[in-house]
This record gives sequence, structure tokens and C-alpha cells, in this order.
Amino acid sequence: MSLTPALRDATFRWIADDPDQATRAELQGVLARAMGGDASALEDLEDRMAGPLTFGTAGLRGPVRAGSNGMNRAVVIRTTAGLASWLPGSGTVFVGRDARHGSEDFASAAASVLAGAGYDVRVLPGPLPTPVLAFLVRKHKAVAGVQITASHNPPADNGYKLYLTGGSQIVPPEDREIERAIALVPAAVSVPLSSSYSVVPDVEIESYLERVASLPRGVSRELKVALTPMHGVGGQMAVDALRRAGFTDVHVVRSQAVPDPDFPTVDFPNPEEPGAADQLLSLASSVGADLAIALDPDADRCALGVRDGASWRMLRGDETGVLLGSLVLSTVDKPDPLVATTIVSSSLLKSIAAARGARYAETLTGFKWLVRAGEGLVFAYEEALGNCVDPEYVSDKDGISAAVVACDLAAGLKASGRTLLDALDSLAVEHGLHLTDQVSLRFTDLSLIGSVMARLRSSPPSDFSCEDLLPDADVLRLTAPGVRVIVRPSGTEPKLKAYLEVVEPVSESLDVSRDRARQRLADLRTRVTELVTP
Repeated sequence: MSLTPALRDATFRWIADDPDQATRAELQGVLARAMGGDASALEDLEDRMAGPLTFGTAGLRGPVRAGSNGMNRAVVIRTTAGLASWLPGSGTVFVGRDARHGSEDFASAAASVLAGAGYDVRVLPGPLPTPVLAFLVRKHKAVAGVQITASHNPPADNGYKLYLTGGSQIVPPEDREIERAIALVPAAVSVPLSSSYSVVPDVEIESYLERVASLPRGVSRELKVALTPMHGVGGQMAVDALRRAGFTDVHVVRSQAVPDPDFPTVDFPNPEEPGAADQLLSLASSVGADLAIALDPDADRCALGVRDGASWRMLRGDETGVLLGSLVLSTVDKPDPLVATTIVSSSLLKSIAAARGARYAETLTGFKWLVRAGEGLVFAYEEALGNCVDPEYVSDKDGISAAVVACDLAAGLKASGRTLLDALDSLAVEHGLHLTDQVSLRFTDLSLIGSVMARLRSSPPSDFSCEDLLPDADVLRLTAPGVRVIVRPSGTEPKLKAYLEVVEPVSESLDVSRDRARQRLADLRTRVTELVTP
């Protein structure tokens, strides 16, 4: 395969239009090697110019690199210029960032474009958690908020998360409309820029902390906590929020406490990944903690760890979700409350809501859908460690507020001689055991994901009922008595995911029912792994 004239010319145009000298030189080097016959450079160039990046489940994400299919100043400038032309033309816009490679530069570029387009731009004072931006957008009725973050993606990535009035992420058709506006933007080098933007004062960050600290409803505060921000931006703010809420005995994993874009102690900075929370659980064990808490790098997700017998383990996202949802429903003072989760999450919350006289809704995957589940929403969660415990103020998942509410729950249970696992057992006895698991396959060849989905659609397993959610979502739902499997491509990572659930009534002892459910789940996992493997 050789370099085509079309790819060569497109690359030359991109280089000429790129306002950043460093990425111009980077792409020139790749192009020169490709023109010289270097096959690996040609493959690299094709990938870099395969863009543009498109809005997925949670905004734009891609590797930090030169070219249209990467995160760089040119892409951020053109994206923001398209956004500015799509927005009403005036109003307040907040811009925030995490501490990843390029985040400070990209946030500055986004702010400069929006200021150049005439918006009242307010930039957060340094790397801060994504929920802070969502809170401020909602509080000030801003027309938009831009957070530069790739959340829990690998270190090489960065991203662009977009919020609109109300502090919720964009949904179709807004995403496609903005992408069409971006396509009409001229060369990045010609987009007007301005430095006339302001920095958000510290008092605004204080208002977020004060709100989060007000969330606990219990009176118990005796709790020892181990916490990690996983090299992200949530550590100090989480400790401050917990302290203000009365939880002062907090121990932070020292090696992961300071923001570090290289995430040196974890393979993937995602609390869901095997081994990612090992240092946290080790600390929890050594200090005799009552609860372990892991935030993801932009602190919008929260994972909980508990002592289970002689060792520690992380709770699954569904376990955390139903625990927090049950607590919120037991303390809510609003009439006709609504709780929501997604089609890939456990069905246990539905049963809990019915028992508490609350409404329940299921949505497509992503908090952009969950927070739009309906009027009266008091709690929402998704199994991927996202929890919204205060939708009135943060219309998105928020790991810090979830951590505070989790401590409230754990402290109350501790005061009565119980644990989070005891609370889960009580829910199982009342509603049946709902065990969940996930098969997650990472791909370098993304075409294989589409091939697997196509094969399952054309030849679904005969012992399952198959429901295809196209065109609303690229999702297959397979069901059998007491069994549910959801298969979908990830919207944020190069993965194909299958979400498994078995429901087992507790008809004998809890231990016997749990053993039976675990065996059913293990058998299901083996079966589904075979189904989704290319």
C-alpha cells in the first residue's frame, strides 16, 4: 500500500491550517516518513487523518496527537468555534479541565475561542473535578460548559466534555448538529481568539463543597476511610468535602494522591479495571478502615471497597448503586420521587423502588439520558460506577457527592453494628439475589466489534429471546428466565461489553441461594464470552 494523493494533500492542508508549531512539526515528520515508504508511518498517518473526532457517550475523546483524528489545539479550536456558532450567540460559558497531558493548553484554547465569539467565559482556577463544572453551569444557568478531560481513559488520551443549560451533557440531535457546525468552521489558524475571559473565584468552588457537605442525613460520623483519587484531580476536594461533612478520619493513598498525567501506578486509571484499586485496598487493610473509596481521575465516578471476611474487595457498580439508591429513597422528603438506572444495570433498583412507593425508569446508557429520566428525579446510577445523588444541584454523575453519601450510609450502619455487605444481604432477602458481571473485550481492530454485533444480530443464540434496540442504540438484549444479557460497543473506549445478570430468589438459606446464583452467573459468563469472542 502506498500513500494516496488524497491523503497526502489532506495532510498538507491540515499542517498549513494548524496554529500550533509543535503539532505541525509532529505531523510533518509522520508525513515525510510515509512519503519515504515507511509502512508503519503510513498506517499511523491514515489513522491520524481518519477523523474528525465525533461525540460519543460522553463527548469527544482521542489520543493527544497531531491530525484531525486526535486531541490537539487545532481540533479543540475548530470544535469550540463550531460550538460557539451553534450556541445562542451570547451568555455565560464555563471552561474547566483535569490534569492530563494537554489539558491546560486545550482549556485555554477553548476559552479563547468562546471569548473571541463574544461569550462571557469563566475559566475554573486550575485542574478540578468535572462535577464542579456541571454544578456551576447549573447554578448560573450558563448556556454551556466545556470540561477538558478523558475521565478514566488511558494516559495517552484526552477529551472534550460538553454541558448545556441545566448542567446536563448533550444528547441527539444536538451532538450531530454541533458536528455539522464544526464541519463548516474555517481553518483553525483563522478562528478569532481573545484573552478576555475571567477566572472563577474560589468562593464558587466553596459553594460546591458546602452543598456536598450538606448531603448526609444521618447523625453518625465515626468512620475510618481509605481513599484514592487514582492520580486524578479529586483527592484534595474529596478530603475537604468529607471533612466538612464531619468525616475527618481519612487516609489517602500517598503514591496516588497528586495529579499525574502518566498514571504511573496503574495500567488503566479506571477503578473498574482489575488491580487498579490494589493500593487502596492495601491501605484500607493496613489502617483498619471501615470503608475504601476510589475516585476516577476526573472524580465523576466513585467505587467503594469493603472488608469481606479476612480480605477486602471492591463492590460492583450495581452493588454501590442499589445501596445509595436505597438510602436516598429512605431519606427523601419529596413527593412521588423517581429513581433511574440504565438498561445495562441491575434490575434490583426497580424492585426497591416499588417497595418504597417510588417511580422507576430505565434509560439508554449514559448520564446524559439518566438525568432526563423524568420529573422528580432524586437518584440515578449506572453500573460503570456513576452515581447522581443530588440531581437538583449536579445533573450528572458525581464521585465526590457519592463518596460523602456513602460515608453517611457506612457510618450509620457501623453505629448499629452492621456493614454495607449486611445491607446488601438484607436487600437480597427482601428482593432476591441480583448478581451481575461483565465481559469486556478490548480491541485494536475496531471493525471486529461491528463484526461481532452483526453476527449476533443475524444468528442470535436459540435459547435466548433477542431484542435489537436499533436504531435507538447499538444494543442487543438477550433474555431467558432469571437471566439477562446486554451486549453493546463501549461509547468511550475501544471495547465490546456484555452485561450479565442472574436473579435468584432466596428460598432456602441466603448462602445456598448465593452459591446457586454464583454458579449460574459463572456458567453464563463462560457462555457469553464464547458468544462475543471473534
